[in-house]
Amino acid sequence: MSRAVPVEQVAQHGLVVPTRGRGFTDITAQVDNLVVASTVQTGIANIFTAHTSCSLLISENADPAVRRDLERWFARAVPDGDALFEHDAEGPDDMPAHVRCALSGVTLTVPVSDGRLQLGTWQGIYLWEHRTRPHQRKVTVTVLGQ
Repeated sequence: MSRAVPVEQVAQHGLVVPTRGRGFTDITAQVDNLVVASTVQTGIANIFTAHTSCSLLISENADPAVRRDLERWFARAVPDGDALFEHDAEGPDDMPAHVRCALSGVTLTVPVSDGRLQLGTWQGIYLWEHRTRPHQRKVTVTVLGQ
């Protein structure tokens, strides 16, 4: 499929995602519901979080061991309380959370076809909290297309 699609419609919505502390929160259904509500049939969905200590990730949605393994890998690569870090104003997880965010990113773009997110069979959209405390995270979903 290769064709130009003019942007005739833009819809933007905000989500507030409560987290339980470090770990993953599945936001796939919430984002897909916003795509459906936008009435865009063909286009893209941009998902963005305006934070520097959480990130967005498309990951395996069938086996939670994948997300546990990712968390363990990051714990080894970017440990809390590492003496390397100067910035610790909010505790030993402060700078590690910023590094984890920088490595994993705060924005995703997903194609929209037939009015739905075009994720693979085993893909889900997750907000990945990098702080150990619970937070209320803001996510903006912008849907563009026709």
